[in-house]
Amino acid sequence: MDNTKKKSGFQWGIFIFGGLAGIIGVSLFLGELHYSASEKFCISCHEMEANVYMEYKNTSHYLNKSGVRATCSDCHLSNNLLEKVGRKVKAVNEVIQHFKGTIDTREKFLDHRLELATKVWAEMKANDSRECRSCHTAANMDYMKQSSRAMAQHIQGEDAGKTCIECHKGIAHRLPDMHTIDPSAVIGEASPE
Repeated sequence: MDNTKKKSGFQWGIFIFGGLAGIIGVSLFLGELHYSASEKFCISCHEMEANVYMEYKNTSHYLNKSGVRATCSDCHLSNNLLEKVGRKVKAVNEVIQHFKGTIDTREKFLDHRLELATKVWAEMKANDSRECRSCHTAANMDYMKQSSRAMAQHIQGEDAGKTCIECHKGIAHRLPDMHTIDPSAVIGEASPE
């Protein structure tokens, strides 16, 4: 066998090995993305399970007459792969904070709650409440089945170009102490659903 045939066989071997390694790598990456978007993963940190998850269990996003349930990732992760990866990269800081014990007690969590909520609200406002709109769309709302107050506010908000989170803070979790940004705020109330 001459050197040319050996070299050609070696190149094909590298090409096949590289292709298989790429397929395995992408599969592992997508599998990790899927698993780390699961509710089981989200509440594996006691900070999330003991705080926001317990609150969420008492909302219509968790249990309702229609049987449709929103999970953590439905509200906090985009369906778009690049946006999801971007959010996962940001989440590395959350993992670091977990190991630093930043919010490992209820008291610490409550001390940081306004800061945490404000970041989430800003992200949701910046992306036009993209995750909310993956389930809720103004075009599909039957205003006649809403209370007169809700109907008026939804129409007014839509006309003003508002996004969901501007009116629906605290929809799935209790509100933080908002006195520093709104002295008239009531602590811990959820907005109407």
